[in-house]
Amino acid sequence: MEETSGTAQEKTGKKQVIAFKKAIIAAGSQAVRLPFMPEDPRVVDSTGALALKEVPKRMLILGGGIIGLEMGTVYSTLGARLDVVEMLDGLMQGADRDLVKIWQKMNAKRFDNIMLKTKTVGAKATPEGIEVTFAAAEEGGTAPPPQTYDLVLQAVGRTPNGKKIAADKAGVAVTDRGFINVDIQMRTNVSHIFAIGDIVGQPMLAHKAVHEAHVAAEVIAGELQGNKELASAAFNARVIPSVAYTDPEVAWVGLTEDQAKAQGIKVKKGLFPWNASGRAIANGRDEGVTKLLFDDSPEAHGHGKILGGGMVGTHAGDMIGEIALAIEMGADAVDIGKTIHPHPTLGESIGMAAEIAHGSCTDVPPARK
Repeated sequence: MEETSGTAQEKTGKKQVIAFKKAIIAAGSQAVRLPFMPEDPRVVDSTGALALKEVPKRMLILGGGIIGLEMGTVYSTLGARLDVVEMLDGLMQGADRDLVKIWQKMNAKRFDNIMLKTKTVGAKATPEGIEVTFAAAEEGGTAPPPQTYDLVLQAVGRTPNGKKIAADKAGVAVTDRGFINVDIQMRTNVSHIFAIGDIVGQPMLAHKAVHEAHVAAEVIAGELQGNKELASAAFNARVIPSVAYTDPEVAWVGLTEDQAKAQGIKVKKGLFPWNASGRAIANGRDEGVTKLLFDDSPEAHGHGKILGGGMVGTHAGDMIGEIALAIEMGADAVDIGKTIHPHPTLGESIGMAAEIAHGSCTDVPPARK
């Protein structure tokens, strides 16, 4: 093996021979860097953005996903004015549009320009800043003129490091994109080598990687100790929650309403507005909503299990775990609604959303038919 230093990107020139019975590859991913971006300290990725040297007056976020919007929230709070450019037709892809709409309304004051269906095609460093050129992402569209920024954040995705570690020399199969395929025990095509985290596929989330690592470690320990129970461990999570740590936070898990429509899945929705939540009103932050989706197919006979849910509002990320648990346990609206939630809390909005879906909520007027 070649020894590295620092961030593990620089090679020292030294080599070591390491013997092992089992191994776990956890080499992660790195931020995508656009090839036309200049090598300049005013062009950063999410890691570089954390090394705050000064607050820029104008900041451009390349990519309207979670990472860019999270970092933008921080810089905006410190006084930066934001522009964001996104090739698709909306920010925070993956979350339901109704949740994002609430987030965007609350954050409109942070942005000078939200450039949707727009791509970045060029950039150059000047004494005044980084001059960026845009183009329409769709034929016939229009693009804004070039703009100059004090700081440009590249947040257009991450790429796995499978190709960077020469895993193929150990016989491990690596895809053209740099991912390593694994089975439900996190085992690669080489039986004694496992892999976890960003390098094995989407979603690239730390909380997914930790659970994958637990599985790999348990399987390895079981095989080495002759413990059949440990050796049979598997990664079989039904859902993995996503959270945008912005202000307000946006969190979702399982099936989204947009996905249900696209897949032709009939769902019953329970939507609880936080302006009916005593805790949210007391906090002065009642802009949020909690949404639950239940199976409403004929086979469910009116008692469909929860399929997904989402929230926008303060501390949404702290509460999404309950919805994930409900999906894992196969709960229906009655199960969730009859679970007594403490009052006054933001978390009780989950129970009330279930009651709305069931038609038994007394905290909001009944929906008009």
